[in-house]
Amino acid sequence: MKNYTVRRYEANDYALWNAFVSSAKNATFLFHRDFMEYHSDRFSDYSLLVFEQDKLISILPANVVGTTIFSHQGLTYGGFVFDAKIKLGKAITIIKTVLQFLHENQITTVQLKLLPAIYQTAFSEEVEYALFLTKAQLIRRDCLSVMDMKQPFSFTKGRKHALQRSAKKNLTVKEETDFDLFWNTVLIPNLDKKHKAKPVHTAQEMAKLQQYFPQNIRQFNVYYEGNIVAGTTVFVTDRVAHSQYISGNDQKSELGSLDFLHYYLLTEVFADKAYFDFGTSHEDNGQKINEGLLYWKESFGAKTTVQDFYEVPTANFSRLENVLI
Repeated sequence: MKNYTVRRYEANDYALWNAFVSSAKNATFLFHRDFMEYHSDRFSDYSLLVFEQDKLISILPANVVGTTIFSHQGLTYGGFVFDAKIKLGKAITIIKTVLQFLHENQITTVQLKLLPAIYQTAFSEEVEYALFLTKAQLIRRDCLSVMDMKQPFSFTKGRKHALQRSAKKNLTVKEETDFDLFWNTVLIPNLDKKHKAKPVHTAQEMAKLQQYFPQNIRQFNVYYEGNIVAGTTVFVTDRVAHSQYISGNDQKSELGSLDFLHYYLLTEVFADKAYFDFGTSHEDNGQKINEGLLYWKESFGAKTTVQDFYEVPTANFSRLENVLI
C-alpha cells in the first residue's frame, strides 16, 4: 500500500499549488491562488493537498463552514483536481484518504460543486464514480447553455432577424480593461431592476483579477451613438469561453445589442474555442428556469449540459475500501 498523506494548504504552498493547477487535466485559472484569494476575507479556506510519498498528486480547493467542507463556495466550479496521468484506482484511494482525513478532523460533510465536462482537457469522471460508491446525494443540478463551436451555427429565424436589425444601427464592439463603465451603467442597474441583486464581483475586484489574468478575463462593451448599451465579461480557458456576466440596457431588444455582441464573439473572437458557455438561466438555486433567457441562448443554437452538486458524509470513506478486487 502506497503512503498517501493529506494536509491543509499553507501560504508557502503557493508556488507548488499553482504549478500543479497549470498541469492538471481538470483545472482552470479559477483554481490559481491569485483568483481564489481575492475574496479570502469572505471564506474560511480549507483547501487540501494530497501527497504520494513527497509528490503532490491531487488538490481540493475548499472552504469550511461549521463542520461542512465546500468545494469552493467562491468559485463557479470545483472538486478534486488530478494530474493527467491519474488512474481510477489511485483516484478512488485519494478520495477515500481525503474523506477519512476530514472525518478524523471533525468535518462531517463534504459538498462538491463539480467541474462541467466541457472544461476538462481529458476524461475525468473518477470523482463521479467514487461519489456513487459512497452513496453521495445529488443535491442540485444546473443546466448550462453551451455552443459546440465545432458544429455549424444554427441560429433561429428570430435571432437572424435581430442580427439583421442590429446591423443597421451602426453598433460597435470594443474590448476594454475598464470595468467601471459596464458595471455602473449597465450591469448593476439591470440586476437591481430585474432581480434586486448585485454582481458577485465588484468592478474593482474584476479589474484586479484581470491584472492577474489578462488573457483569461476579457471585457467587451457595445456602443450606440457613443454610449454604452450592453456588454459581457468573458472568462476564457483553454477550451471554453464563458460569458460570466451578460447585460444590456432597456434598448437591447430595439437595438439587438446583445445579439450583435455575441455574434461577433462567436464568429470572430472565440471561433477557435471548443465551446462557448452562455452559463445558466436558473433562479431559486436551480429550481426555476428563466424561460426568456433560456430561449435567447438556445436561439443561437446552444444545447444543454449539466453541472452537478453532491453531498457526502465523510464517515462514508469506508465504502471506498476494498473496491478493487
